[in-house]
Amino acid sequence: MDKHLVIADPYPQTLERIFSQETWERLNRIAQVEGPDGDHFDSKRFDELLGQAVAVIGQIPMPKERLDKAPNLRVIFNVEGNFYQNIDYTECFRRNIRVLNCGAVYARPVAEMALGMALDLARGITWEHMRFREGTERYVLEGNHNAQMLTGASVGLIGFGLLGRSLRPLLTPFRCRVQVYDPWLPGSVIREHDCIPASLDEVLSSNDFIFILAGVTNENKGFLGKREFNLIRPNANVMLMSRAAIVDFDEFTTQVAKGKFKASTDVFPTEPCAADHPIRTAEHVILSPHRAGGIPQAFHMIGEMLVDDFELIMRNLAPVRMQPAQPEIVQRLASKPVK
Repeated sequence: MDKHLVIADPYPQTLERIFSQETWERLNRIAQVEGPDGDHFDSKRFDELLGQAVAVIGQIPMPKERLDKAPNLRVIFNVEGNFYQNIDYTECFRRNIRVLNCGAVYARPVAEMALGMALDLARGITWEHMRFREGTERYVLEGNHNAQMLTGASVGLIGFGLLGRSLRPLLTPFRCRVQVYDPWLPGSVIREHDCIPASLDEVLSSNDFIFILAGVTNENKGFLGKREFNLIRPNANVMLMSRAAIVDFDEFTTQVAKGKFKASTDVFPTEPCAADHPIRTAEHVILSPHRAGGIPQAFHMIGEMLVDDFELIMRNLAPVRMQPAQPEIVQRLASKPVK
């Protein structure tokens, strides 16, 4: 039986990174995979292959004129983790071409990192480590005058998608009261996860730990600004884990530098972060260079999920592993590529 043609142009991923040997062999048993020469596919060769391809792996632009060259295309696998606005989603929906995203693989690693950052901020782990290295360590109570416990604390989540739902179970042993602000969800869904639906102002003003987990859309860019930051309790712990565009990052930096609250961030408006950005010298923030989700285990899960769903689609069944683009949401998203 002839194999299905799959075009693989996964940059910034590589085929070796996302496929284990076992998963790669599974894919090649049912597909003829055509990959790039180097980092990127030659555009002319890509378009020539589209006529026979049933699947595309990667984030390459797929406007209508390119989709028109692909009469057999059934699925586009995004293996970077965001739905970018370089695809004619309307045409894909019209033709029943699935557009699937691997973002779910990053949710648990990011949630674990968010929990680690919360504990670090609350107990001053990084800061006291740095003081110890400098020979200025403070013993017992002297080094704990601002320390807090997560156990029994009040926690607020801004956004309750993949990240929020991955973080919630990790908080269970700490017996926290968890409030959630997510205008895209009915309160019943939030309560089903043992959380309390709340307004944005309630989440900001009522909690000692605040996790910013919302995805960025055309409507919510910078929606956390000066007014919102002024609602946060002194000495609260704020973890920015989704996208920097969610907040007014300049104001976020100013508030943190003033000591209004403690914070950690894994994301920045421009990456790499500018060498002279004031966030680098702020005293009350822990910085991480966008590394919360991209760990080796997550990358291999991408390949596994992709092959699982490809096998289902080729059997005329619905995919169940990767996140599907939804007409009501996908064109409102505004994430930028991670370098």
